[in-house]
Amino acid sequence: MKILTLHCDYIRFKPVKKALKNIELEKGEEKQVEVKEPLVVLTAVEKTDSEKIVDDYVKNIKDIASQVKAKNIVLYPYAHLSPNLANPDFAVKIMKEAETKLAKEYKVTRAPFGYYKEFELKCKGHPLAELSRILGDVNKVAGSKVEVRVNAAEEKYDHKKLLEQISKSKLDTRELKENDHRILGQKLGIFMFHETAPGMPYWLPNGVILYNELIKFWREEHEKRGYQEIASPLMNKSELYKISGHWDHYKQNMFIAHTDENEDYCLKPMNCPNAMIVFKMQQRSYKELPLRLSDTDRLHRFERSGTLNGLFRVRGFQQDDSHNFISEDMIESEYKEIFKICERFYSIFGLKYSFRLSTRPEGFLGDIETWNKAEKILKKILKESGKKFEVLEGDGAFYGPKVDIDMEDSMGRKWQMGTIQLDFQLPKRFELTYIDKDGKEKTPIVLHRVIYGSLERFIGILLEHLNGNLPVWLSPVQARVLSFTDRNIKTAEKVLKKLEEAGIKADSDFESSTVNEKVRNAEILRIPYIITIGDKEEEAGTLAIRKRGEKKLQFGVKAERFIEDLKREIANRL
Repeated sequence: MKILTLHCDYIRFKPVKKALKNIELEKGEEKQVEVKEPLVVLTAVEKTDSEKIVDDYVKNIKDIASQVKAKNIVLYPYAHLSPNLANPDFAVKIMKEAETKLAKEYKVTRAPFGYYKEFELKCKGHPLAELSRILGDVNKVAGSKVEVRVNAAEEKYDHKKLLEQISKSKLDTRELKENDHRILGQKLGIFMFHETAPGMPYWLPNGVILYNELIKFWREEHEKRGYQEIASPLMNKSELYKISGHWDHYKQNMFIAHTDENEDYCLKPMNCPNAMIVFKMQQRSYKELPLRLSDTDRLHRFERSGTLNGLFRVRGFQQDDSHNFISEDMIESEYKEIFKICERFYSIFGLKYSFRLSTRPEGFLGDIETWNKAEKILKKILKESGKKFEVLEGDGAFYGPKVDIDMEDSMGRKWQMGTIQLDFQLPKRFELTYIDKDGKEKTPIVLHRVIYGSLERFIGILLEHLNGNLPVWLSPVQARVLSFTDRNIKTAEKVLKKLEEAGIKADSDFESSTVNEKVRNAEILRIPYIITIGDKEEEAGTLAIRKRGEKKLQFGVKAERFIEDLKREIANRL
């Protein structure tokens, strides 16, 4: 059995169309259902499961529900989690038995089985909000970690057949909108996916330029604010995650390799344990605080294949992390500084945003006075920010209160992106200390924060928000030079050279086709500026400029003036 649990603010669902012939709706199931504050358990019962799986299923749901303090459970059949599904009658039986057992302690809702459903949910942003687990005998479950030693000489395979198999996969665009980031990504040469690396994008040349520009902007803005960038190992021994607590709560979502030396290594799913190691490497003083350790290391999380969704949900990604080590009296000032960074980053992309404060849950760890003080400070800062915010009482992480950042795109869709989380507990688990003014050792507070969030997800949202019309400074090609006829090519080449020497990302189209066709091709690629060189331009030593989104051309533009204006536009990140 495979499950994906989502701790949500709400879920709404309604059956729309029958998917299995022999399944009928039970009384009342035809209506739309809404459940608030649920733990949604997306479930795929598999062929290898026996009736004993019910106890394991219930046990795991209770375990996760207790961690996130959920009282409402939604059992939601979700076939996309597995290609190895059990008989429908057996699957329904398992879910009904689980419903009966769970109903003794929780309010349980079971979604209709065998029907296509329309559904809407809002997932919370804390670390335990999304968890996936494999239940039952892992040696029988496809996709689980099973150690099999095969002599390379004995393993037989036909590489041509393998190549044929992996070459069949193509993006199905039939149900995708034109501005879907997966379509735009291919059309603009930004990214692609391949069957040999599910959920891990290939960044194409244009995509690498975009990716690097976003990180360059991030570096510049953080360096001037006193952040110090680090890079840590991609793989770590399991001991690191046992110390941090992630091994107990997150192991099912990690890629784990067992070596011949009887050691478990993990592709890191988050950066925080490594930041603790860097802080602990030497004796620290209060004079070093706030110590802001930032990074953009690559992370890997084992998301179930049925949940992967373009750049929105991937297995390999980078995020603009920072772990800011502070003393208790720095909470207010540090949050205010981070809010300034939020305003700088989100406003430049034209993204509206609001804040969401989650306060102390029932199962909190630490001193209640510290929690109360921190929450009071955060509410005060949020009021002073002038931004819209809401307070979700009891919805904080067990280790500290947090502020999530919700963004709204041009289509009115809301996305939970950045997060700023106070953590009183992780420094204690790693026994971190600094010497305070009085000469005594004290434990720092760590502030986990991301602004972009996952860069992959941010780019996906940005592409759809702007319909691929990236600002000039982010555009992989900022200007394209066209020749009106073949006799204008030499002059057009000189213009192209001037642009490149000025540091502008420019390319050309000197093909023997019509200007209208060349312009159309450039517009499809969303190139901000199209420069045409014809006989008149060649004779006058000027350019004909077409700006993206404008039908009217500008004639008689001097190359030096255009380059100067364009460089200023790029430098100001317009």
